[in-house]
Amino acid sequence: MTASLSYAHGAGATPLLGDTIGANLGRTIAAWPDREALVDVPSGRRWTYAEFGAAVDEVARGLLAKGVGTGDRVGIWAVNCPEWVLVQYATARIGAIMVNINPAYRAHELEYVLRQSGVALLVSSLAHKGSDYRALVDEVRGACPQLRETVYIGDPSWDALTAAAAEVPAERPEAVAAGLSCDDPVNIQYTSGTTGFPKGATLSHHNILNNGYWVGRTIGYTEQDRVCLPVPFYHCFGMVMGCLAATSHGACIVIPAPSFDPAATLAAVRQERCTSLYGVPTMFIAELNLPDFASYDLTSLRTGIMAGSPCPVEVMKRVVAEMHMEQVSICYGMTETSPVSLQTRGDDDLEHRTGTVGRVLPHIEVKVVDPATGVTVPRGTSGELCTRGYSVMLGYWNEPERTAEAVDAARWMHTGDLAVMRDDGYVEIVGRIKDMIIRGGENVYPREIEEFLHAHPKIADVQVVGVAHERYGEEVLACVVPRDPADPLTLEELRAFCADRLAHYKIPSRLRLLDAFPMTVSGKVRKVELRERYAAE
Repeated sequence: MTASLSYAHGAGATPLLGDTIGANLGRTIAAWPDREALVDVPSGRRWTYAEFGAAVDEVARGLLAKGVGTGDRVGIWAVNCPEWVLVQYATARIGAIMVNINPAYRAHELEYVLRQSGVALLVSSLAHKGSDYRALVDEVRGACPQLRETVYIGDPSWDALTAAAAEVPAERPEAVAAGLSCDDPVNIQYTSGTTGFPKGATLSHHNILNNGYWVGRTIGYTEQDRVCLPVPFYHCFGMVMGCLAATSHGACIVIPAPSFDPAATLAAVRQERCTSLYGVPTMFIAELNLPDFASYDLTSLRTGIMAGSPCPVEVMKRVVAEMHMEQVSICYGMTETSPVSLQTRGDDDLEHRTGTVGRVLPHIEVKVVDPATGVTVPRGTSGELCTRGYSVMLGYWNEPERTAEAVDAARWMHTGDLAVMRDDGYVEIVGRIKDMIIRGGENVYPREIEEFLHAHPKIADVQVVGVAHERYGEEVLACVVPRDPADPLTLEELRAFCADRLAHYKIPSRLRLLDAFPMTVSGKVRKVELRERYAAE
């Protein structure tokens, strides 16, 4: 009997939503007008769903007054704040396409995104972490002829936007919405390019509304839930898995801080009695490592989402036991797939939550293929993970050639991730095709070594990368954040810990001690930067 193939289809008894985002929000407002929709802990501002709907409408009419039409691009370059969420839903309401801009971008990156997407109106923060956003916009304005206007949050220009709503009849947004399709583009998200400039993944209402809905449904959201979001809104994690998952189920969005702050996050959970908390593993590690962690009452938590990178077993044990997140879920995805394709379920055991990224979501297909031939491999065999379904992007904005490189003729999105599908349909991510270390002809997957090293008492966090070696091609480098900087780990201790427990070719031959890892704003470790940093040594 032949082994079953690495293919899975998420059958769904409940149909996909056929709404636009605006229509879906309207149904939630009608069902739960008096329940809280949005809470901004730093400013103390709160909105019920009825108030939130009115505020979204005001921003939508303000945008219409400024000449923003269906299909026009509206940029949002801001940290997490209520205005970000209002712009997200207001643009969707009138059929504009919101362009998410990474708050860490500098002038040349900002200029590229504004020009490439053709942003007509930009909504921006005033400043963040030493960046003067107004000065940066002024610097690039001349190179962006389509940019007509910039509105700054917390500035008279924001008040002018909302005041301009009075010029537009109250029924106008509804009339515009009547002409929209759920398959219209609603969002462009730039995926960090490791080579060249980033690509603008273009997503429809249907893509992201359904993905948010199914992620929320999988962790059991109802109108009783309160979702703490320390993850960035400019990324799918915050905007889709966070905001859209909440609003499609009548849950409340809680903003703990403009950007990630572990103490502010736990304080928000305690104050607002949040039932769900999101983060990448490094965020949960930072929260657990707070000196006064035990003083926070987190008993209201029951679930949450961990995504972005694999979760170490020891961290997951503490999140479940000490943060009360018994139903915490692991999600896997990428911006181009809206983002989530695979997710663990509430009753999955510890091994499935740490050893896999879950199984396929309803209405989505996944398969694992031989990267060279494209043929689906047997279960238990490593290959490239591909995904297909409602969640696959419309394409990269104005880049058909790059779209064709990622999405094949049968509409499969090729992720670039190496994966193994188990017999039970759960999927393990064993690395990026480009992260895999080939040492002396042996394939080494950094994830396996990182997981093992997390059990060392002197290691708080670890990343493993390959660096060039004249004899073996590559050698294994462990980059370690020590638990106690005063008692650092030595290479001899590290190698002794691995001896007889890892194959010799997997044992790190080099060690670097760091205070922290270089990160993307969405919380992923920049392994490419670690490789480049130590390649020359």
